Amino acid sequence: QVQLVESGGGLVRAGGSLRLSCVASGTVFGINTMAWYRQAPGKQRDQVAIIDSDGGSDYAESVKGRFTISRDNANNAVYLQMDSLTPGDTAVYYCGADIRDWSSRYKYYWGQGTQVTVSS
Repeated sequence: QVQLVESGGGLVRAGGSLRLSCVASGTVFGINTMAWYRQAPGKQRDQVAIIDSDGGSDYAESVKGRFTISRDNANNAVYLQMDSLTPGDTAVYYCGADIRDWSSRYKYYWGQGTQVTVSS
């Protein structure tokens, strides 16, 4: 069984930065895409950044130029560097990943979420 464990959320002032981490543990034979999502109160969950196995990335328009996604394949980890934060970035942030386990079948896993709150 694979688990995704997130960390790095918290309270930050507008204009500040946070770095989120997500590490996959368990029987991991391979990871395809890894991504970050966020969900604000009363809103749907939206993808904010995604990175493929070769490091290619894409971002939601609302975070381009401010957020950077990266991954460390040796440690089965994905990160989200968030700069120039605004109150509009306040949400629960989730990581997700397409992971191949011992069965050699890819399954999509989700982290538990970490709260990011940006104050004025």
